[in-house]
Amino acid sequence: MLDAQHRAAPGAAPDHAGDADGRTARRDRNRDAVLDAVLELFAEGDLTPSAEQVAARSGVSLRSVYRYVADRADLMRAAIDRHIARVEPLFVIDHVGEGTFDERVERFVTARMRGYEAIAATSRASRFRAPTNDMIREQLELARRRFGEQVERQFAAELRAMKPADRRAALAAADALTQIETIDLYREHHRRSSRETRELLAAALRVLLQPAAAGVR
Repeated sequence: MLDAQHRAAPGAAPDHAGDADGRTARRDRNRDAVLDAVLELFAEGDLTPSAEQVAARSGVSLRSVYRYVADRADLMRAAIDRHIARVEPLFVIDHVGEGTFDERVERFVTARMRGYEAIAATSRASRFRAPTNDMIREQLELARRRFGEQVERQFAAELRAMKPADRRAALAAADALTQIETIDLYREHHRRSSRETRELLAAALRVLLQPAAAGVR
């Protein structure tokens, strides 16, 4: 029973606001469950899960799945958006551009590998979907540009010490070397361990930038 403080007054209107809040919270939970189910299927190697698979995995009815998204393409895009928002902080480099060259190489490779391990499956799904989905393609291109800008900021001192033509070549090579697709090539196709991949990336960055590092005071 409600105590005297909380007992509804006679003739009081029903708490429709509370009901609405409950429905909204339930809808949000179900939508998150649907998107997380897509991400689980991505991680298991299924880059094109059907709505039926997603419904079965999430425990949400097939009819309800389509209450949260417009179509299958929208479902994939929304799941990728959710995952990117969740893992974006993993790519952050503390004190970007600061410290010795070796310190910056280590911090850069640590952040890039940490982010890769979190986003690898979703990145594969994004690349698979990009040719037929403008929004995913734009999202993927934006991520690539941001990764490239991060390289440029982290190693700005070494790049400034180079001649313009050498700077463009070194930046392009370092950018391509450390994009998610290249790391995936090391891990999935060349079967390198995470530790081996990390060591190879660090060594390659030193080869590309070390001569300039020697001239940076």
